[in-house]
Amino acid sequence: MTDLVYDPPRQPLLIVISGASGVGKDTIIQRMKERHLPFHFVITATTRAARPTEVHGRDYFFISNDEFAEMIEKNELLEYATVYNDYKGIPKQQVRDALNTGRDVVMRLDVQGAAHVRSLLPDALLVFITTSSEEEMVQRLRDRKTETPEGLKLRIATARQELKRMAEFDYCVVNREMALDDAVDKIIAIIEAEHSRVKPRVITL
Repeated sequence: MTDLVYDPPRQPLLIVISGASGVGKDTIIQRMKERHLPFHFVITATTRAARPTEVHGRDYFFISNDEFAEMIEKNELLEYATVYNDYKGIPKQQVRDALNTGRDVVMRLDVQGAAHVRSLLPDALLVFITTSSEEEMVQRLRDRKTETPEGLKLRIATARQELKRMAEFDYCVVNREMALDDAVDKIIAIIEAEHSRVKPRVITL
């Protein structure tokens, strides 16, 4: 009797890391990069000026307003938004090229951007990052000390609304204080489990 072997071709995943302001999305992405995980981390295009320590093509693709407008016109962006009067967007070809090599693609988006990607690509894997409590999230935003009182109030109100959209995501990972690697380990475990699905997610872009 011949043994049955189930070894389907590996399908690359499109992984969206999202969540409310103040939960540590950027910190999680940075730690994932530091651990040299075999993922393609999406580089965002932006119209804002580069900061002194930032490098074009590594931190962002720094482009002009005219170039960004042309990308919108040609439907070359998977998702884009206005952030503090500057545009940010995900170049579609970059994601397509990475997926075609078989690599999992990781992108960091706000809750609204994640919802837009899900509407376009229903099989995208959406991971919601949160804190142990709403109070902890608010405290983290206050501790940044980068906002005016009015700006902080608006950011907190927006973050509270974003928390209410957690149910739109596939998974939730709590990024607890002093436990960053634990949160990253959970995300990696989710990705590994998704690659063991009997019916794999298929991204067509």
